[in-house]
Amino acid sequence: MSVLIYTEISKGKVKKASLEAVNYGSRIATQLNTTATAVIVGDADFGDLGKAGAKKVLKFKNDKLSSLDGQYLTAAIEQAAKAEGATIIIFSHDFTGKEVAPRLAARLKAGIVAGAVGNPVIDGNSFSVKKNVFSGKAIATYTIHSETKIISLLPNSFPVELAGTDPEVVDFAVNLDGVNSPVKIKEVKKDTSELNLTDAELVVSAGRGMKGPENWGMIEELAKELGAATACSRPVADMHWRPHHEHVGQTGIAIRPNLYIAIGISGAIQHLAGVNGSKTIVVINSDKEAPFFKSADYGIVGDAFEIVPKLIEAVKKFKANQ
Repeated sequence: MSVLIYTEISKGKVKKASLEAVNYGSRIATQLNTTATAVIVGDADFGDLGKAGAKKVLKFKNDKLSSLDGQYLTAAIEQAAKAEGATIIIFSHDFTGKEVAPRLAARLKAGIVAGAVGNPVIDGNSFSVKKNVFSGKAIATYTIHSETKIISLLPNSFPVELAGTDPEVVDFAVNLDGVNSPVKIKEVKKDTSELNLTDAELVVSAGRGMKGPENWGMIEELAKELGAATACSRPVADMHWRPHHEHVGQTGIAIRPNLYIAIGISGAIQHLAGVNGSKTIVVINSDKEAPFFKSADYGIVGDAFEIVPKLIEAVKKFKANQ
């Protein structure tokens, strides 16, 4: 028996969110006196998985998996779980985790907690874990009673601790002959940004207050100076000012950075649902009645076109004096 963790690669490296999931799974494995096994599609530095706590890495072998189709991934992880005798399976609560974990739970008749934010409490056959509810306004404790348990971990909920050793890497042949997927890939557009939004500890986000896509240069410059990722509100993505993969909120990506700077975003409840896990929120808005100020740790009332250039100048000056 082992704890199985699904991990992903981005830009040739194991994602930070996946390393968090491996850390999480390895802690559970230690409590249960077993080991953590990571499964992955593709090649990267598997040493990071070992340092995060994985004793073994199963590298999936089947050309169909390169598309990362949820139907194929579900079948592959199911086969790996049965081969390893895994009764606890961990995902990151990202696009893949949201797509695959519920499918796998149905196939394995497993209890599932999606978006966990706390380490599980294991007492005999009792297995309880915490997650956010009501768009992050409260925390609920769920107890899983089924033999097989699936957890998806909300990214940036735990720091990554690298202290293990290199894992055993094993090729794992996946049989997908009986799996038929209705998904047809017409085009693949790769994210060219330097930072993955869900992995970023600093995020600079903007909304309709920027007045148009032609004004996004200063948002990108501020993000670059801070070493931050860029994000946007839903209206901005819907108007195609920014790509949809930058949309954060209830219907977009949920993020938990250490610092979230919101520029020209009013702060509707749907947007707050995706960012209220941020450690520190800074709001810049010309409307002093903007709802976002009620959730902000720091707020600046003023014109973003005057404030942001001054922030960029201040950051540059600070870096020059270090």
